[in-house]
Amino acid sequence: MSSIRNSRTRLLTAATGVLAVLSLTACNDGSGVRKESAATNASATASASAATSSGSSSHDDARTAPAGSQRTDHTPERKTLMASGKSRIDTVGKAVTCQGSNTKTVAALLSRPVNHMLLTVTNTGSRTCYLYGYPAVRFGEAQSVPPVIEASQPQAVVTLDPGESGYASVSLSATDGSGAHGRTEKSLAVYFHGPYGNESVGAAAHPALPAKGVYIDDSLDVTYWQRSMDDAVRW
Repeated sequence: MSSIRNSRTRLLTAATGVLAVLSLTACNDGSGVRKESAATNASATASASAATSSGSSSHDDARTAPAGSQRTDHTPERKTLMASGKSRIDTVGKAVTCQGSNTKTVAALLSRPVNHMLLTVTNTGSRTCYLYGYPAVRFGEAQSVPPVIEASQPQAVVTLDPGESGYASVSLSATDGSGAHGRTEKSLAVYFHGPYGNESVGAAAHPALPAKGVYIDDSLDVTYWQRSMDDAVRW
């Protein structure tokens, strides 16, 4: 029995020693695991930091970009211009003065107001143009141009994008017949002003008149260029 007890004691001692070794090994392994876990955590932290830094940089870029630039590609106007191969810089940024070579001018007699004619100028060019002042009209061989109705001056210069139109009306003769030097003219030239006042720029337009001509007298006057037809025919 003593021998059995001694054997059991030795087995327990050996088992205890094995457990101690295993415990130390487990502790070492645990330390290794903890180190690996720490390294993994450090790596994850670095990755998260890099991702955060990248996101912050992207956010900063968006914040410091010019106002409106983040929305530009999504606006219908931008998409349309991109589809046509043009941008606002192409049309507005390089705007020119409207004149005979980049517009088409049509003259039409009006029934209301009576003795009036409407001039319609359409931008036929590829750039935006500015329709300054008022039309300098010459009927026949006239040596001077009629005055402008000052009260018709708009608040801003009329700006025409390609395809858009501007308007002015011409009062041809006095409705009560009081105008002097009445006559019939069959040709018309329309000259365009530049940005500095009464100077004439570019080519004149030569809209067709009715075959029978138009009757005018010395009461002849014109309006400033207008953005809408209604504004032009008010005077």
